[in-house]
Amino acid sequence: MYSQCMPKSLEGKLVVAISSRALFDFEEENRFFEASDDRAYMALQLSRLDVPAKPGVAYPLVKKLLAFNTEAEGRVAVVILSRNDPVSGLRVFRSAQESNLRLERGVFTRGRNPYPYLTSLGANLFLSAKEEDVRAALNAGFAAARVYPDSAVAADRHPEEIRIAFDGDAVLFSDEAERVYAEGGLAAFQAHEIEHAATPLPPGPFKPLLEALRPLQDTGPGEPMRIRTALVTARSAPAHERAIRTLMAWNIQVDEAMFLGGLEKADFLREFEPDFFFDDQTGTCDTAARVGPTGHVVSGVKNEPSTGGAEPA
Repeated sequence: MYSQCMPKSLEGKLVVAISSRALFDFEEENRFFEASDDRAYMALQLSRLDVPAKPGVAYPLVKKLLAFNTEAEGRVAVVILSRNDPVSGLRVFRSAQESNLRLERGVFTRGRNPYPYLTSLGANLFLSAKEEDVRAALNAGFAAARVYPDSAVAADRHPEEIRIAFDGDAVLFSDEAERVYAEGGLAAFQAHEIEHAATPLPPGPFKPLLEALRPLQDTGPGEPMRIRTALVTARSAPAHERAIRTLMAWNIQVDEAMFLGGLEKADFLREFEPDFFFDDQTGTCDTAARVGPTGHVVSGVKNEPSTGGAEPA
């Protein structure tokens, strides 16, 4: 509700900016847009104003995050940040209302890349189905991922726990070690990581998100929601040590760590059952999306055009 009181602030909250297609299933509408133009798309969305959109890939994550908010304290803010036009935004908010999602804020840019508004929001995470927007957000220093809209979604599992899984290199950590592997192969990578085992890796794009999650992880018993995190990496011993020591140096803890040495991550994600998994490899994301909600972190050496998307060690 509009108020003339002092301006509100999102400082101290976990701020998640999310596109319309990441939150709701607008794939049919998006195909219509691509086959026509924005005016026809606006007319279609307006004609469906009273038809609630189905949940999208990030819907379960958002619903659980909002469960941290109480009447006394709001710990999480979710903001729609979308290339949609304001008219189409009406359906987004109407669908949220029908789904009992308490969304109060939205920015609609009608075709323009919305990432510049991440700074004003102080966003900790940006989820979008459009790679261009995700790349721009990552380049600007924000944790961001391109969602896989066709990811398998099981909204009813673990209703009192948010499970988030992260890849290591180029996601939680920088791509320093991946560049060594790309240039010198597995033997050079292992030797480099053994030599630098006691030296923390530089931070990757998702380190700030882990830090922002910490206050929610530190909530006491009796809270309606908990957070469980996992590091799921292709690293294997002896390269595991540097990853663990890096997290220790950051004073960040994860609940589970999987050093898979090239094993298929999807098999392990099937057991962990994340509400979202973040990885920089398109091949890994393709298989992980069959198991659960997945986001492609379009960063690091593996996502540079000249690399051809080679798989990591």
